[in-house]
Amino acid sequence: MLRELKTFIAVTRHGTFAAAGIHIGLTQSAVSAQIRNLEQALGIRLFDRTGRQAILNAAGQRALPMAQEMLETFSRMAVSDDIREFRGELKIGAVATAQTGLLPQALLRLRQQAPLLEAKLVPGVSLNLLSQVDTGEVDLAILIKPPFELPKELSVQVIRREPFVLIVPVDLEGDDPLQLLANHPHVRYDRNSFGGRLVTRFLREQQIDVQVALELDELEAIVKMVECGLGVSLLPEAGLWLEHGAKVRVIPLGELTFYREIVLLQRYSQRTQPIQQLFARCLTQIDD
Repeated sequence: MLRELKTFIAVTRHGTFAAAGIHIGLTQSAVSAQIRNLEQALGIRLFDRTGRQAILNAAGQRALPMAQEMLETFSRMAVSDDIREFRGELKIGAVATAQTGLLPQALLRLRQQAPLLEAKLVPGVSLNLLSQVDTGEVDLAILIKPPFELPKELSVQVIRREPFVLIVPVDLEGDDPLQLLANHPHVRYDRNSFGGRLVTRFLREQQIDVQVALELDELEAIVKMVECGLGVSLLPEAGLWLEHGAKVRVIPLGELTFYREIVLLQRYSQRTQPIQQLFARCLTQIDD
């Protein structure tokens, strides 16, 4: 029944039998057959079918957490006590700056300690990665700490705090960050991103109404825009631009400094599994 349970969970995640089939490599008729087998074995119906949508009924809502727990228990059975014998796949979600910053050394450590484990990197923005951890599409993720309360099923571990700074073109005079923000066009860190929301809060607190020249979410691209003179920008002091010697002036915010926190996010029920614990150690030991 394990495959039927996996298919059941896939349907709850993707909303229709057809969409679930696409994600798990089955035809719609095969998904329907497996759900029918599961319902017959349990003696209950799990979904209310409305058009193409498959909506969990009361029995399905009760069964879902138990199905997830059964699959997690089964996966733990396959884990050896010997770290070097760990097998299988670990799906790791990561925002762009983590891919080039925290992850390379962490993955090297992971490879050295568990050479048979296959790590799969899933890139994405923080909001999408949060959803993927919540639904179980990735095992864990490195992302920017959300500016809202998380479901109790998710566990958050702060890995790094990154201060925001103001960057300006090298030939732009002045060192007062508030005046520079008020008087020059702003290359804005996407206000829909978790980091961008911190910038929005800072500007609101300082009562600064900026003139937005451009809005985007990639830190390296923001730096390039400032380099060419498009404007000034508030962004976290993180990313490859620090290593490559960007042609900008970096102005600290002093006592006004605010931070974005980079966190390791995983499901609370999985945080004590040996593989997850090993990866967490590899991640936090980078700067030891």
